[in-house]
Amino acid sequence: MSARSARPADPAAPAAPLLSIRELEVAYAGRARARGRTVIHGVDLDLAAGETLALVGESGSGKTTIGNAVLGLVPVAGGRIELAGRDITRLRGRGRRALAREVQAVFQNPYGSLNPWITVGTTLAEPLRAAGMPREQVRGRLERLLDRVHLPTDALTRYPAEFSGGQRQRIAIARALALEPRLIVCDEPTSALDVVTQAAVLELLQELQAEFGVAYLFITHDLAAVREFADRVAVLEAGRIVETGPSRTVCDAPEHPYTRRLVAAAPVPDPVLQRQRRAARLAAAAGPTPGALSPATPDSAA
Repeated sequence: MSARSARPADPAAPAAPLLSIRELEVAYAGRARARGRTVIHGVDLDLAAGETLALVGESGSGKTTIGNAVLGLVPVAGGRIELAGRDITRLRGRGRRALAREVQAVFQNPYGSLNPWITVGTTLAEPLRAAGMPREQVRGRLERLLDRVHLPTDALTRYPAEFSGGQRQRIAIARALALEPRLIVCDEPTSALDVVTQAAVLELLQELQAEFGVAYLFITHDLAAVREFADRVAVLEAGRIVETGPSRTVCDAPEHPYTRRLVAAAPVPDPVLQRQRRAARLAAAAGPTPGALSPATPDSAA
């Protein structure tokens, strides 16, 4: 059957995910004769094109490790990572460099991710020149990038130290967008910023997503940001996913006890509600009173 006569795809059928992770395991080797340690245990995730999936959990839960596995920064012990149906689990060398056109990253520390000894213009031009863009086209592209992240054109001739933290993160976002990738791994991109700047950066990311259709794997511990920014959320505890769902559903009505503890620990502007949450956390940490009977036990009904 020719391609022209083939039956059209069902428009109601779900689209294939842009990023698909199946049974992912990541392990770190031990020192000398010490046994290695598995830190990610059989994780399954899907991320659609143009979607934001947040990974949340406490420090050490494995959020950043999953992002690094997608970026090829840590070795994968088991499982499979696919981008648009292509296996990228163990890409190295030229194959991994070529993938930079489709997958980029924005890291937590905007100053640490920028070379302080070269100008912003040189930093932003590097991926474009590596991709083979003619030199005469690079300048115009850089000016458009700076305009999209709301920075002046003269930023090209300045150094990272001359910018605030929020401006540096905008530069890092511009660099990530330079090759128009399909996926950006955002690893705690607002945690080093003040509250007002955090909101501005998140708003910028949403603007760019609407314009370019880029998908975000958004790694964070900030549930307040997740509720408003992400489409879906996956909650990680000790390298395992314990709950997934639409962000507002998970944040407003969490089902797993670990997720409920995370939500209860998130600060809120209402002092009364904050005291109630603190009391609930302390009660949960203390556990049941020794010798107390649960209402569900037969003795308590007697």
